[in-house]
Amino acid sequence: MAGLPGAGATRARSASPGTPSALDGTFLCSPLGGLMGTQAVLGLLVWSLIAATTYHLHAAYGWVMFVALFCWILTLLFFMTYLLQLQLKFYVIPWPLVLMIYNAVATVLYITAFVTCAAAVQPTSWRQWDYNRRAAASFFACVTMIIYGVSTFFSFRAWKGLGSNAATSQVTDHA
Repeated sequence: MAGLPGAGATRARSASPGTPSALDGTFLCSPLGGLMGTQAVLGLLVWSLIAATTYHLHAAYGWVMFVALFCWILTLLFFMTYLLQLQLKFYVIPWPLVLMIYNAVATVLYITAFVTCAAAVQPTSWRQWDYNRRAAASFFACVTMIIYGVSTFFSFRAWKGLGSNAATSQVTDHA
């Protein structure tokens, strides 16, 4: 077997299709990866700024905290799924559709969280640092909402297959 000319090449090729690489470096440089990373960082800022205040005294900030933490955890799960290429192992799940629905729901949730957080900020707060943190959380919730909206747009394009032509989307390996 060692003397056969194609034995080593066949073994190297057969290992790569079934087992994805550990980390997908191209995902980090893609628009999807960049937007998910931005969502994770901004979502972390929103919930940590709210958590640093006396949010438990105001019901409105409980909602903002729920939305920020819920979306942050799910974004991290999706980010790790795509980074580790786990979507290739679970190929029966329509990942572009799932991601589009998640981004649309997260956008709507962040709209409500932003409006709630911005409406509940009171400049006459008895603790000045609570006002500053809540105002900053409102700003970052707005930016996060916009990023989720952009992600929804790109997810919709990926789900519909826009941005690629028929020639580049066809399978070329007929072996």
